[in-house]
Amino acid sequence: MTSSPTPDALLGPADIRELADVLGVRPTKQRGQNFVIDANTVRRIVRTADVRPDDVVVEVGPGLGSLTLALLEVADRVTAVEIDDVLASALPATIAARMPTRAERFALVHSDAMHVDELPGPPPTALVANLPYNVAVPVLLHMLDTFPSIERTLVMVQAEVADRLAAGPGSRVYGVPSVKANWYAEVKRAGSIGRNVFWPAPNVDSGLVSLVRRAEPIKTSASKREVFAVVDAAFAQRRKTLRAALAGWAGSAAAAEAALVAAGVSPQARGESLTVEEFARIAENKQEDKQEQEPEDKQEQEPENKQGQEQQ
Repeated sequence: MTSSPTPDALLGPADIRELADVLGVRPTKQRGQNFVIDANTVRRIVRTADVRPDDVVVEVGPGLGSLTLALLEVADRVTAVEIDDVLASALPATIAARMPTRAERFALVHSDAMHVDELPGPPPTALVANLPYNVAVPVLLHMLDTFPSIERTLVMVQAEVADRLAAGPGSRVYGVPSVKANWYAEVKRAGSIGRNVFWPAPNVDSGLVSLVRRAEPIKTSASKREVFAVVDAAFAQRRKTLRAALAGWAGSAAAAEAALVAAGVSPQARGESLTVEEFARIAENKQEDKQEQEPEDKQEQEPENKQGQEQQ
């Protein structure tokens, strides 16, 4: 059994600034870099994530290693995915210096998380991360989709994004991220994080979101791609009724109405009132024999662009 880390193994404000200075690191807005400088905060994140001694944790965007070290205090193994060249090259040395008895339990993947499709060692059981706010939703959905072994997730994101991820049908902020996250997991808000625990302090508040993977997948004959296409179309024109919003997706307003009625959904409803199960039923009932001309094909492409804006 490995001995426990020393109490001062975690990084404090002075440690973070010293590391950054030695490495010549200046946090960039482009990569959403805001480093956590408070040891109590990272330990709180680990507790809230319910990290266990047998967990294999994947962390995205470890930065200088604040949360990484706190995860290594508890988890069996931690794999960190880091895109930044300087940070990726420095992190193993930081782990070895501050937590030498756990260094063999740490692995680094130097890559863009959106391109990661495999990880070293055993399959991950948990995802815990301070996600860069500008790519938080796409990264989260990619990791959940690529690694079905992830049972529990806790991410720190911009408060507004946290609200949207955890929103339920009928909420003003319920949208594409809400439905897609709920496809994989039960999602809830798990707390707030103050601005003063970061360096540099962000101009926005932060929130924790907990996602526990569904014990059973959504029961549907439609594929994830087919269901997500309905979601994208429904929220691309959220002020319109579903009969109108799904016209491009279905081939015509009449075809959209037919799919909605067959799914037991009112054609006059709007996307923000539907559960993920209802979106799946609509996808199941799409009529594939209707081919429309180019103008409606163009309508079909619009939701993808607008949906990308909604995820930012």
